[in-house]
Amino acid sequence: MLGHPIAHSLSPVLHLAAYRALGLDGWQYGRQDVQESELAGVIARLDHHWVGLSLTMPLKHAIIPMLDHVEPLAEVVGAVNTVLVQGRPTRPGEVARAGRPVLVGANTDVYGIVAALQEAVGAVGRPLPTRPRAVVLGAGATAASAFAALGQLGCTTPTVHLRSLGRSGALIRAAHRMGVEPTYLALEDAVESMLDADIVISTLPAHGADAIAAGLASHPGASLGALLDVVYEPRPTALMVAWAHGGGAVVGGERMLLHQAAEQVRLMTGHPAPLAAMDEALGAALAGHRTHPEERSER
Repeated sequence: MLGHPIAHSLSPVLHLAAYRALGLDGWQYGRQDVQESELAGVIARLDHHWVGLSLTMPLKHAIIPMLDHVEPLAEVVGAVNTVLVQGRPTRPGEVARAGRPVLVGANTDVYGIVAALQEAVGAVGRPLPTRPRAVVLGAGATAASAFAALGQLGCTTPTVHLRSLGRSGALIRAAHRMGVEPTYLALEDAVESMLDADIVISTLPAHGADAIAAGLASHPGASLGALLDVVYEPRPTALMVAWAHGGGAVVGGERMLLHQAAEQVRLMTGHPAPLAAMDEALGAALAGHRTHPEERSER
């Protein structure tokens, strides 16, 4: 796992649990704090002992020019969170950069968002409409993945609430590539949109939605839909608490993390992910964080 900051990541817990369950003795997975300026040096040192990398911010965009191939979903989203380190080229016309394996970029965040949302929708107790109404909070790489996930669920016209339209060029370009037609509104106006939504996805950082959570308290009796808050530390967030208090169904970022990691395991190992073993390990890790808060690193 590469990114900055990285100490909070639970990805090693998930991957190592999967390797144990699959009997992949000797497989390792760890964290490496890497800033964008350091990424090229790390990639240059990869060799055939590696099978893959997981990437978090701020590297999901920066990695793309360093790859030999980018899978179509990752290309249209404009964000890579998974790099597959593959063998030397075997097909005509396939060329590896000198001295290193072929690197393929993929995006498993979309898979993770869809799976987590399906858990939340199931808890709502009513099926989604054919074209659900959706709200996305935030404008980063995860918001672009949220667009793709919502498209798979039938929504191509989400409402997006963000701090600044002028700083959201990458998200706007991603929406255009996907054929998504969002409506962009100010973040401070999010509550009214959320009250009418079947699905809400918050991609804001920790505490980024606290003011929105406070605003929800002034709308008792609303019929709330399904919320995915991608933050998993601290947990639960103020937004999750307010949404649940209002009767809506909530899943946290740990569910997205679980499912996107399961898809990474499948891609990297070639085996179906042992989801139950990974889920059990995740639950134990989260319980440990609650028991020992002094050991917890915030985002």
